[in-house]
Amino acid sequence: MLLQVTEKNKESKINFAASNVGCKEKRDTMTKDNAQPLVSIITINYNEAAVTLDMLASLEQLTYSNYEVIVVDNASPNEKPDIIKERYPTVQLIKSATNLGFAGGNNLGVKVAQGEFLLFVNNDTIVPADFLEPLVKTLQEDTAIGMVSPKIKFHWNPTLIQYAGYSPMNHWTIRNNSIGYHQKDDGKYDTPGETASIHGAAMMVPKKVVDEVGMMAELYFLYYEEHDWAEMIKRAGYKIYYQPKSYILHKESLATGKFSPLKTYYIARNRIVFARRNFKKTQLIVSMIFQVAVSIPKNTLLFLFKREFKHLKALWSAMLWNLSNYELKNM
Repeated sequence: MLLQVTEKNKESKINFAASNVGCKEKRDTMTKDNAQPLVSIITINYNEAAVTLDMLASLEQLTYSNYEVIVVDNASPNEKPDIIKERYPTVQLIKSATNLGFAGGNNLGVKVAQGEFLLFVNNDTIVPADFLEPLVKTLQEDTAIGMVSPKIKFHWNPTLIQYAGYSPMNHWTIRNNSIGYHQKDDGKYDTPGETASIHGAAMMVPKKVVDEVGMMAELYFLYYEEHDWAEMIKRAGYKIYYQPKSYILHKESLATGKFSPLKTYYIARNRIVFARRNFKKTQLIVSMIFQVAVSIPKNTLLFLFKREFKHLKALWSAMLWNLSNYELKNM
């Protein structure tokens, strides 16, 4: 079988590794003079305890004082995540019984989060000490904003940008472009403003928006789920925002690999799922014509030419999934 991970949206058993005492103590320190609302920082761990520990070490330096940290371990098969709790006792460590993917794992964190604002951040990131304040201020000052992402730069070269907003999703290719990608961080991308979509590596959402709109769609498992969520939130009347006064450093694709059959499968599958869930009828017809006539044949020939047969199998498994799952309303 191509995939080792489960795609079923099951109710997962949640094993709380510790009580919320440490986080409660932090909340109890908030006085009437402290205008800082509680921020719940949620991250996913999957066989990367050492990477997660690096990210948690950077969180220790935060100048923002009122936050809780929730780490969801997505049923790591090759290592025990307990070292995370041993090193950081105030962290809430949630152990999922099955691998629920990016959306499902984050949704477990949402269910226990107590913050007014929820920050979803990849475990393969490093954050500067003052990155929370601009994000919170953005959402406080404009309640019409439903999601905000910081500027994202590459960890291997912090002078280069990975994300400074997104272009709209192309209705032919079902792709969007990360604005500023691989460009020098020389000030050209320092203007905050509304953008077409959010970046899953770091996104802050008010809890009231999640309560109103719902959590991420778990059928995606990996990739495109944040874009789908952004569309849900936009349809509810909220704006998606880019705030460059905050930034993070991203190590990028450590869990799935930069070019793996798993990544090929989910990107190919979920690109079409996104269109089916979010495009209007005429837009969907246009995009499917392009996929059938151009994209799928092109990628098939490319994988054949390069003799990358595992990727070819992943591509066609993704197409077959969409053909056999023609009804998405209840997924």
